[in-house]
Amino acid sequence: MLANSHILIVEDDPVASTTLSAYISKEGYRVSTAPDGETMRELFAKGDVDLILLDISLPDEDGFSLLREVRRQSEVGVIMVTGKAEDVDRIVALEMGADDYVVKPFNMRELFARTKNLLRRTQLAHVVRKDEAVKRFSGWTLNIPRRTLMSPTGDDVRLTMFEFELLAALCQNAGRVMTRDSLMDHVSGRDRAANDRTIDVLVGRLRRKLEATPADPRIIVTVQGVGYVLAGEG
Repeated sequence: MLANSHILIVEDDPVASTTLSAYISKEGYRVSTAPDGETMRELFAKGDVDLILLDISLPDEDGFSLLREVRRQSEVGVIMVTGKAEDVDRIVALEMGADDYVVKPFNMRELFARTKNLLRRTQLAHVVRKDEAVKRFSGWTLNIPRRTLMSPTGDDVRLTMFEFELLAALCQNAGRVMTRDSLMDHVSGRDRAANDRTIDVLVGRLRRKLEATPADPRIIVTVQGVGYVLAGEG
């Protein structure tokens, strides 16, 4: 199933693009390449892209603006690729909806492993699991089998894959404090660095969607020094 996936590489360096494309194609995946934002739009508009490897620095526009554009219309998996190692770029990418972030020069095998992991999670997101239920909290409804979120006014609210997984973990443990480490296990399935702020960034994104006043959260509550708890069940 994974080997039939379509991966779009958005990279203006022809050597890097060709090398990465050849490596991924050799593993049996279908690969398309785009040297700029305009070509990326044309390829993405065909509707069959499963994952995007998106360089931040492109000749016509930066990857952040393209990520923002993609997230307005799709929850396709996105891994940001950049030559910058600053934490602020990684945090901004996550806040804008990226699923992962790698820094050049990267290990090709590691990047491919991250790509497979994200594809696996993206495809599993479409599988209905009969043993899971609909969760309700503070007027909101999270349908776990269908992976949908409905607001108290009946509007559908779009969630990224990792936002959904984090909210589902909190809902399934409503009223119980969950540490960042345990939430990271639910969200990414891989070890985190000691300074990794992924969970805090995702919580911030969820609060902006769920809370009437994100700066004064009443649904996803911070427990200082421990983690987070969903406090609005029912």
